[in-house]
Amino acid sequence: MSRIDAKFAQLRAENKKAFVAYVMAGDPDYDTGLEVVKGLPAAGVDIIELGMPFTDPMADGPTIQLAGQRALEGGQTLEKTLQYARELRKKDDTTPIVMMGYYNPIYSRGVDTFLADAKAAGIDGLIIVDLPPEEDDELCIPAQEMGINFIRLATPTTDDKRLPKVLENTSGFVYYVSVTGITGAAAAQADEVGPEVARIKAQTDLPVIVGFGIKTPDAAESIASIADGAVVGSAIVEKIAAGESVADVLAFVKSLADGAHRG
Repeated sequence: MSRIDAKFAQLRAENKKAFVAYVMAGDPDYDTGLEVVKGLPAAGVDIIELGMPFTDPMADGPTIQLAGQRALEGGQTLEKTLQYARELRKKDDTTPIVMMGYYNPIYSRGVDTFLADAKAAGIDGLIIVDLPPEEDDELCIPAQEMGINFIRLATPTTDDKRLPKVLENTSGFVYYVSVTGITGAAAAQADEVGPEVARIKAQTDLPVIVGFGIKTPDAAESIASIADGAVVGSAIVEKIAAGESVADVLAFVKSLADGAHRG
C-alpha cells in the first residue's frame, strides 16, 4: 500500500476528510521554504503538494507564478526540490509528498533518472498538468511502474465522454479543479462542486480532492464536506509572499486543516 493509499485509509478510519497543502519549493528562499515544508505535518496537513518552480506555467495564477519566479531567482532547482523530500523523510516517513508542476524540468533531467531520484527521495505522486492522457507512455506509465502515483486533474469542462480517458491511468486520488481558469481565481462553491464530485465518484473508486478557489477555513470545511478533501495553495503562498513568519504561516495552515477535517 502506497503512502497515499495508507493516508486515505487512516482518514476513513478516523471519519475525517483530507487536507492537502500546496507550497512552492524554494519560496521565498531555500531555507525558509524548507522550514515551512517540515512544519506542515504538525500543522495538520495530510498530503504535501510540493510545487516545482517553472518559468512558463499555464495553470497557475499570479500568486503561484510569482512564487515560482522568487524560487527560481533564489536558485531553486529540481534537484533542490527533491532535496526537500529527502530532508522531510529524515523525520517523517508517513506523510505523502506529491510533486506538482510541468513536464519540461523532468524531461530535461531525463524521465528514468528523475523517477529513480524521486522514488529514492520519498516522492509518492506526481501532478504534471501539461501531460494529457494521450501522452501517458511519456511519464505516467513509467511512474506507475516505479510505484509513484500519477494524479490527474479533472475540470468543469471534463465531460462524460472525456472523463473515462482522464481516469484510465490515474492513481492515488483525482484532483478536481473547482473553477474554470487559473489557480487563486474565483471562489469554489460547494453547491456547484458537489454534483461534479458525485459525477466523478460514479466512475472511480479513487478519492476525489477539490482544489482551486479555496482560501479560508470555512471554505475548506464546506468543500471537504462534499468531497474526500480540500487543497489550498494560493492562500498559503500569499502569506509567504507577504513576508509572514514561518510560525504565522503554519498557524494559518492549521486553521485550514482544522476546517477541512471538520468537513
